[in-house]
Amino acid sequence: MIVVKFGGHAMKDENGAFSKAIQAAQAAGESVVVVHGGGPQIDAALKIKGIESSFVGGFRFTTPEIFDVVEQVLSQEVGPEVVRTLINSGIKAQGISGRELPTLLSKRKTSLVDGTRADLGQVGEVVSVNTSAINNLLNAGVVPVIAPLSADIDSKNGLNVNADLAAAAIAGAMDASALIIMTDVAGIYRNWPDKDSLIESISADELATLKSTFAQGMAPKVQAALDAITAGAKAVRIIDGTDPDSFAQALLGKGGTLVIA
Repeated sequence: MIVVKFGGHAMKDENGAFSKAIQAAQAAGESVVVVHGGGPQIDAALKIKGIESSFVGGFRFTTPEIFDVVEQVLSQEVGPEVVRTLINSGIKAQGISGRELPTLLSKRKTSLVDGTRADLGQVGEVVSVNTSAINNLLNAGVVPVIAPLSADIDSKNGLNVNADLAAAAIAGAMDASALIIMTDVAGIYRNWPDKDSLIESISADELATLKSTFAQGMAPKVQAALDAITAGAKAVRIIDGTDPDSFAQALLGKGGTLVIA
């Protein structure tokens, strides 16, 4: 079973490449779970409403007002669009919110990837995953398309979960053979923006010693890779999702940065 994080600027399906790769994985007997993001779409919706948005250490500071927009965009717009794309390619798919049932249970996140304490508002850190709805869909031959929203274990509020970290939690809970994180760069770089410093393969232990050196959007991806391995995923591959062929290559065990236990 493979978990794919499909989001941000990588959310394209040029020439049907993403859908075709999923079909190929299914034909080979592999089940697939998709966890989607939607940062650019959320940014656009907030701008239309005139709501200021900021990031702290790669996480969107989430007020109750911003959470309402995030939930609307992810569960009512982005998720259904990903589902339509897959269905139009002949793939059975169904969208669910991590807040439903709930599938994802979280507590408020109070620190950044490097351990620095931070007030992030309604941002969640996943503490448990209820896999029942996911398994029901997989058993029916359906690709679950999951919005990274969660229930708050301490209140009736919903929490905004970084999509990379939500995908990591799900990959670990499902004992996934791999978590594939599609982003807008070729992988993890030791010395960004030096393009020659791309890491092709690294152990989770070594990556953990480097994680405090990563900043902004790459920091949660690095943490997601480590979390997924710790929780039980066999491997994590971070790839350039803006390249239409990268996902198919990742399914063949090629490209990007491979993180192994």
